[in-house]
Amino acid sequence: MRSAFPKLHHLSVRARATSNNALPTSASTSNASGILRRHGLFSAVALVAGAAPIMSASAGGEMNTAKNGLQWVDELEGSGPAPVKGARIKAHYTGRLSNGKVFDSSYSRGQPLAFAVGTGMVIQGWDLGIIGSQAEEVPPMREGGKRKLIIPPALGYGSRSVGGGLIPPNSTLEFDVELVKAR
Repeated sequence: MRSAFPKLHHLSVRARATSNNALPTSASTSNASGILRRHGLFSAVALVAGAAPIMSASAGGEMNTAKNGLQWVDELEGSGPAPVKGARIKAHYTGRLSNGKVFDSSYSRGQPLAFAVGTGMVIQGWDLGIIGSQAEEVPPMREGGKRKLIIPPALGYGSRSVGGGLIPPNSTLEFDVELVKAR
């Protein structure tokens, strides 16, 4: 079953050139699954050839905040590899507004979202929350892990209303992400 939400599972579709966070067309949602459901993951991984050094934090700890306002906490640290920019990954998720209202979930469709991470196919907060950022001191997730992300409007949809008003302008988004496959 497809999500009623246009391309939040757009996470698997390349954003339009007019805006880094523009929603893809509905025709591009065939591989999309939604946003997040499970609790997010954090990372503690060895250095991967060509990848930036990986930072680590213990799972189940307190919420961390990056300089850009992205918040994360690993609910379960994965034991698999960390994805690198451009890797085609699969992630389950549930997305909520700050009031707790669920706007999308790949779990309800029974299929994780597949997309190339770090390429602008999803909102910026997702890319950063999954592959990490040395500059922002956000470690990458590892396969098998679960991470909670709190994404400020500037790293989400900004001042745009999305999904016919399902996500109001300037919304802070909360995602529970499970990294199913990192390669």
